[in-house]
Amino acid sequence: MSLVRAHFWVKGLVQGVGFRYFILRQAAALQLNGWVRNRLNGSVEGVVEGPAERVKEFLDHCRRGPALAEVEEVRIQYEEPQGETTFRIRSSL
Repeated sequence: MSLVRAHFWVKGLVQGVGFRYFILRQAAALQLNGWVRNRLNGSVEGVVEGPAERVKEFLDHCRRGPALAEVEEVRIQYEEPQGETTFRIRSSL
């Protein structure tokens, strides 16, 4: 099973709508590792690592977001896995 790492940025109405907690729940349900945080520019940034098929499903959830979110754009950059061992919410940057 090949592991992948996706660094993602989500733009739109994604702060103040429970987006990070939605992402945290999706990662837990799919048994993925990484992190997510709010950016000062109003976007959300994160990293997710795990099996390619589960990461793809996770990113599909990012494109939809929770009910109150309005996702306008999701950018993804694939990187070498770094061995993340948990999924957490980081401080805003």
